Amino acid sequence: MKLMNRLEQKFGRYAISNLSLYIILCYVIGYALMMISRVTGINLLSYLYLIPYAVCRGQIWRLFTWVLIPPSEFSIFTIIMLLFYYSIGTSLERTIGAFRYNVFIFGGAILTVIGMMATYGIGLLLGLKGVLWIAETSGATTYYLCMSIFLLYALFYPNMQVLLYFVIPVKISWMAILDVILLGFSFITGGVGTKVVIGLAFLNLLLFFLTYKSFRYLSPGEIKRRKAYQKQVQPPKKGTVTRHKCAVCGRTELDGDDLVFRFCTKCNGNYEYCQDHMFTHEHVK
Repeated sequence: MKLMNRLEQKFGRYAISNLSLYIILCYVIGYALMMISRVTGINLLSYLYLIPYAVCRGQIWRLFTWVLIPPSEFSIFTIIMLLFYYSIGTSLERTIGAFRYNVFIFGGAILTVIGMMATYGIGLLLGLKGVLWIAETSGATTYYLCMSIFLLYALFYPNMQVLLYFVIPVKISWMAILDVILLGFSFITGGVGTKVVIGLAFLNLLLFFLTYKSFRYLSPGEIKRRKAYQKQVQPPKKGTVTRHKCAVCGRTELDGDDLVFRFCTKCNGNYEYCQDHMFTHEHVK
């Protein structure tokens, strides 16, 4: 957590805000290319997949263009799916911040690239024909990366309900459990490439979970403990000039070098909160 805070303080200004919108735009470009391919008879998407064999033959652009590959065929449900992912993506960004959301998305993409290229390299070194065939004929897409976004959202909001088929209310946690079961089945029955991509998606989710301790803020017991702690916090010494002060507990940057402060855009007025109360305070109206 301290490392993440330091990285955010140093590189946070470079984070891409509203990253979910750019992800959706990538999919829109991918669907447009898919439609053009059907009209022209030229499979344009085949030049975009992350295929390690092709990358090693000089097609370096595949390291980046694979993010344009849509997770599914285009249909009316595709629009609903994109709107849903945009909704949960923006919710995650508001919850954990733009920088951490960027770290999660780009971290998953980088792990996928490294994993696919490493799989091909291991196949070459060991002479595994099955691995080489997969690396030469199949490529990675963003499908499992999208699934990891949904699972991360479920970790934050397990009791959130969605209307399945616009009628049946279902908790996000139950949908997440079902997705984990399906992903596990795909991992067992799929080929080497599928195992690598699914495994890396879960690895990215696990690494982010372990480094982001704010998952504990969702626990009612943790909230109760922190409220008791607020009463014991001593205000800063008189005459000391500080730049940041939490509107809930009164802590300043003098109480710890690793404390992070942010202003809340939902509160009326300039109210600043420390990292312990960014998401747990009551908004001032």
